Amino acid sequence: MKARDPRLRGLYLVTDARLAPDEHLRSAVEAALNGGARIVQYRDKSDDAARRRAQALALRELCSRHGALFLVNDDVALAQACGADGVHLGREDMPIETARVRLGEAAIIGVSCYDQLSLALDAQARGADYVAFGAFFPSGVKPEAVRAPVALLSRAREVLQLPICAIGGITAENGAPLIRHGADMLAVISAVLARENVARAAHEIHQLFVNPLQDASR
Repeated sequence: MKARDPRLRGLYLVTDARLAPDEHLRSAVEAALNGGARIVQYRDKSDDAARRRAQALALRELCSRHGALFLVNDDVALAQACGADGVHLGREDMPIETARVRLGEAAIIGVSCYDQLSLALDAQARGADYVAFGAFFPSGVKPEAVRAPVALLSRAREVLQLPICAIGGITAENGAPLIRHGADMLAVISAVLARENVARAAHEIHQLFVNPLQDASR
């Protein structure tokens, strides 16, 4: 089993083409990084390969300058082409073992486990670097997402050696209990990118990791 990566902690920003379209994507991500985001996942489901590659390269360079991790959603080939730190895989994506061969031992591979601890245990056994559970709250980005109970984080912390990411409707107001129950990372889209002041929104969630006993927004 791989050693636990200490970089996998904190605010985890997931990009969204609707909330941060092309002309605002780089500036929005930079604002989030200035506010305290430690991990950025580039998520874009369009078919424009050249555009996606250019955006991924720009965000990878930006994250590198800020000392943050840069991951690509689903697309192992794009992660490899842009020199990303790793990839995040869902249920229908490339197997962990294949992604590991393509990206190498140093790559970070995260896996969506939804509301199922069994999937997380399997991902850990197969060499994942972190697992993600959710949605913990109603999500405007994925309203159909299965809901996961907060107690799942406590159970996962007892049996997993991997960092745990929580996702789904997370805000500065509701994120602290997730950290207290075992989440190492809070993956956020709307609570940062939909805000007028992206840097401030990111800072509010970043502060939850500084003092998880209270809401950062207070």
